[in-house]
Amino acid sequence: MNAAEQLLATGADGTTALECGDQRMTYAQLREQVRRCAGAWRSRGVEPGDRVFVIAPDSIDWVVAYLGVIWTGGVAVGVNPRLPAAELLPILDDSAPRFVWCEEPVAWPRLVRNDALWQREIAGAPACDAMPRDDEAPALWIGTSGTTGIPKGTIHVQRTVTQANAFACGVLGLGAQDRLYASSKLFFAYALGNSLFAGLRSGATVILDREWPTPERVEEMVARHSPTLLFSVPTLYQKMLGAGVAARLAGRGIRHFVSAGEALPLPTRRGWRDATGLAPVSGYGTTETLCLMLYSDDDSGLLLPTPHTEIEYSHADPAMPQRVWFRHGTVAAGYWNRPEAQRDGFRPGGWFSPGDQFLVHGDGRLEFAGRNDDMLKIAGQWVSTLWVEQSLAGACAGTLQQVAALGVTSREGLAELAVLAVAAPGSREEAARRMATAIEAMPRHRRPRSVHWLESLPLTATGKLQRSRLRALHADMAR
Repeated sequence: MNAAEQLLATGADGTTALECGDQRMTYAQLREQVRRCAGAWRSRGVEPGDRVFVIAPDSIDWVVAYLGVIWTGGVAVGVNPRLPAAELLPILDDSAPRFVWCEEPVAWPRLVRNDALWQREIAGAPACDAMPRDDEAPALWIGTSGTTGIPKGTIHVQRTVTQANAFACGVLGLGAQDRLYASSKLFFAYALGNSLFAGLRSGATVILDREWPTPERVEEMVARHSPTLLFSVPTLYQKMLGAGVAARLAGRGIRHFVSAGEALPLPTRRGWRDATGLAPVSGYGTTETLCLMLYSDDDSGLLLPTPHTEIEYSHADPAMPQRVWFRHGTVAAGYWNRPEAQRDGFRPGGWFSPGDQFLVHGDGRLEFAGRNDDMLKIAGQWVSTLWVEQSLAGACAGTLQQVAALGVTSREGLAELAVLAVAAPGSREEAARRMATAIEAMPRHRRPRSVHWLESLPLTATGKLQRSRLRALHADMAR
């Protein structure tokens, strides 16, 4: 099979496949462009298995270049175009791509610039047939988000795309009439798998945007392109609520809002429902799973498996937090050059276990409890920093922009909790008052012993909290 060919097999010729600004491309045009782009890559010397990095803002050209690599048998790697050179160059050296496709110059000897010359090269290239590959042969890599440390190159194989629309079809009712828009960018697995791949696989229309997402930009995109399914992240949903954008999205024809990337705080979910009439569907997935494996569509936040997702548990004790194992057609084959992480997270038979902890409820639903190092025992009882964050976010709703809890060690060598928080503009005093009241009302073992107020918390390029930096921030503030 060929993953790119399979992604483009469903869409009707005259249906719009991609929209970006004023540009439109039908499925017939996209198939032809990808075939010719693959011919151009082949003329450049790309062989099956060669890696090609795609480093540019989202666009129709991005999709054509990316799918053209896969069509010709290569391995496509989407990379954040805002990544500093100091972080990008070690990745390039480690992964040794055959080419780097870009708009801005990159310090790599084999560059392909997306300019008029490249477009003429595509136009003049012979349209080639898709290169058949084993279904376990690599098709694409995705870098992990780096929330807990150095990003890893995650290897997805050809069969990855076969069930890429399982969540969108089975939970959201995705059909060819739908229009998908993700505020996140295509180098992020969430947008790549759940919007681009799911949309193309179902013959729907996928909306792209070159610009970085802000509340105002999302509002502009909705007004201009009328999506029916909107994918975003909790941080941006919260910002859109605070900016009044959420209320202005009501009645715009959006059937479902989807949130993923981090746990969706209950106050944000309720606020969004009050503003728009629709509460976001909250999903759980990872770079390694590409698409969402779990979802919640009620205020409990408890998670159910998405269609085709199989789950195995580490142990049978429901009172103990545990890692779980997922199997699904979109689960990756493993990591590039990370044997220890490979052994820890992957096992034969297509199973993957993230470094996250869950509580298993009696009805089979799962409660997300954070990563291994987000769980700690205080006074003999398990505490998740995520539970503390959600409790404080609820008590301080409307006065907080960000809150993060972390486990630290007291001067006596005991485990305790600390909180880092960012108040909403003009709300510092009220936020501090509410937080102090909320902490006092918590069970003793869940009470943070220190609270630090900052101007901002560190985020990854995908908008997720960069938890690997929190401990150093706490140490600096505690001095």
